[in-house]
Amino acid sequence: MDEDFWHAVLVTLQYSAATTIPEMLLGLGIALLLSHTNWFTRILKLVLIFPLMIAPVIATLIWQLMTNTSVGVIEKFFNFFGIYNFPWAASSSTALFTAALVDIWVFTPFVIVLVSAGIGSLPKSPFEAAKVDGGSAWFTFKTLTLPMLKPFLYIALIFRLMAALQEYAIIFALTKGGPGNTLMNLSLTAYNTGFAFLKFGASLPYILFLWVIIYFISKKLVSNYLATQKKVIGTD
Repeated sequence: MDEDFWHAVLVTLQYSAATTIPEMLLGLGIALLLSHTNWFTRILKLVLIFPLMIAPVIATLIWQLMTNTSVGVIEKFFNFFGIYNFPWAASSSTALFTAALVDIWVFTPFVIVLVSAGIGSLPKSPFEAAKVDGGSAWFTFKTLTLPMLKPFLYIALIFRLMAALQEYAIIFALTKGGPGNTLMNLSLTAYNTGFAFLKFGASLPYILFLWVIIYFISKKLVSNYLATQKKVIGTD
């Protein structure tokens, strides 16, 4: 295995962690904030779900325009705080951050939808009992809400982590793996090796290793999901 291979493995794992962890935390937090249904939260849900309706490539192009150093809205916002010509995807030090930011913007609504569905399906009697007993909001969340939401969180984690491990569209549309080889993950390296350089045999190890990673991680997460689901059903 050469240096490019291990670099691709490292980028794949870094990108997965940099996108999945914030998406899970933001998705859970926002879903909890929107759990009290009223006219404002209904409108806010529609606004937050909007990025999910955009293709990842189109979303990446939108972010490229918003972060443009000449006319970008986000760049102008940064200018108010004295930050000028932020490199975004043009620098190897900020390229991963920029790609992760696009991914988080597009796919956090997916987690919000799943967790919101889970919150809506929770039984009300345990929460009413905890309220009568004087349980604090943190106690209720820690002992009731979070344990009963774990199956839904596992589903969201499985879908998002598997997609992040094999991400191609956002990285390709943003920098094509650059600057240099900064964002060359397993998927993009396999594609370039096989189709750009016509070395199909050399691209096979990248795909096989990615398959092995996805297989073992998904197997572990699915087993945890099934075990958690049994516990939740047992407590009901």
